[in-house]
Amino acid sequence: MLFGKLLPREGNFFEMFNQHADRIVEAVEAFSSLVADYANPQQRERHQQEVDDAERAADRVTHEVNRALHRTFITPIDREQIHSLINTMDDVADLLQDTAEAMALYDLQHVTEEIRHLTELCVTCCGLVRDAVRMLGRIAEPAVTERALKVCEEIDRVEGEADRVLRSAMSKLFREAVDAREIIKLKEIYELLETVTDKCEDVANHIEGVILENS
Repeated sequence: MLFGKLLPREGNFFEMFNQHADRIVEAVEAFSSLVADYANPQQRERHQQEVDDAERAADRVTHEVNRALHRTFITPIDREQIHSLINTMDDVADLLQDTAEAMALYDLQHVTEEIRHLTELCVTCCGLVRDAVRMLGRIAEPAVTERALKVCEEIDRVEGEADRVLRSAMSKLFREAVDAREIIKLKEIYELLETVTDKCEDVANHIEGVILENS
């Protein structure tokens, strides 16, 4: 009993979730700029560094959350929910960095319309994730709960659109591309970008679970 009284009762987890969501948006916006400025090697390198910086900042928040879980006696929501949510959010930032690195590693010479379209969907999805995360601290309010669930539904819709774009991109790639190396490069990048939206959907599913169990 004495040990429990000495431990903090509640870490500032919702604020840390917000910080991480902001880093995700920074990463996806930097990646979007990388795609937009891809023809300029200097700008491309600068934007890739911005993606890396945002991902590292997101990692620091993830580590802070996991440390706080060990130090905190009573958490505002279930400990496993906190752990799963922050680590899934971190997967989003990691995938954005992985995609930027793959484009550099494979020496991709130009971006396709499909890359641009998938990038736009990633930007939308990550922004929606941030919107949903910001509502977590107020899910005791019925109106906020309803809005958060609608945002989660919208994330699901955008992820479904990304699935369709990926299927179309793959079909076009295998029908029209003649260079096997180019097929390998683009296939990997398309799949990474679509997986960003998959992970955003996973975040939305975690948030829905938190809402249903705690509202």
